[in-house]
Amino acid sequence: MTNQTVPVASVSSRAEGDIVAGLLRSAGIEARVTADDAGGEIGSFQLEGVSVLVAPADEAEARAIVADATS
Repeated sequence: MTNQTVPVASVSSRAEGDIVAGLLRSAGIEARVTADDAGGEIGSFQLEGVSVLVAPADEAEARAIVADATS
């Protein structure tokens, strides 16, 4: 994945983020999960939620996959 990424999902926990990222990876899209939770040590410290990031070139496809999975 390039250094440039765009968020395609915002969820409430790292576990949810990992599920979404896994869904995207299974479709061949490289995905990254970011959270402000001290590396998973302090789960309740997620002040800004958890984001799932992809490369800009994969954004449209990733958003469609996430939308389909959550509808």
